[in-house]
Amino acid sequence: MIVHGRNRFRCLHHIGVLVWMAYDCPSFAAGTNSVGELRDIHDPVRIVTWADWMRRGALALGLGILLAVAWWYWQRRKVESQPERQIPPDERARQRLTEALALVDQPERFCTLVSEITRTYLEERFGLRAPERTTEEFVQELTRSAALDSRHKQLLADFLSSCDLVKFAKFEPELAELLGLHASACRLIEETAPMRPPAPTQGSSPVILTPSDSVSPGRGASPPKTHPEQ
Repeated sequence: MIVHGRNRFRCLHHIGVLVWMAYDCPSFAAGTNSVGELRDIHDPVRIVTWADWMRRGALALGLGILLAVAWWYWQRRKVESQPERQIPPDERARQRLTEALALVDQPERFCTLVSEITRTYLEERFGLRAPERTTEEFVQELTRSAALDSRHKQLLADFLSSCDLVKFAKFEPELAELLGLHASACRLIEETAPMRPPAPTQGSSPVILTPSDSVSPGRGASPPKTHPEQ
């Protein structure tokens, strides 16, 4: 094939390039490409779109809601499984008497509430049917009851009579008299409340009494023996 003109120049140029590559790159002449080995194409790269992010966010939100509901249900079951502490009558009465001080500027309401608190305490503590009876009926029953001693019976009778003067006779007591009625109710509750052992403090060990320790020295217990010094 005869090449003319410009095409001849192009052919010579291509031949020169091939000769130079064969001379300068022995790997090209040997038919290999160790310097820049051609590799196969990679798999297509997935482009994350806004729709993908929205699906992932919705999935994370749903999982968070499920975890929150599970935690709330577990906490509710935990609270329900714990036994409710029964508040003793004296503690409940003390708390209600403290709250009743907010009505001390209203004598009739104050005396009515303080009297009701004391009657409810006596019913819960001793089984006396105080809230259902008048003061006269309750005092008569109290004289035949052994729940209170004579000192507490007299204190209670004076207290209820003073409250009735304010509730029914429209007596207007002074602030000091109202606080005195409150103190009488608190005193009655404090002196008739059951004795409870003190709560053990942190780090203290319980005291264990042996049968010999429970006998007082004045009731037949022998004093500890002492040995004279050598």
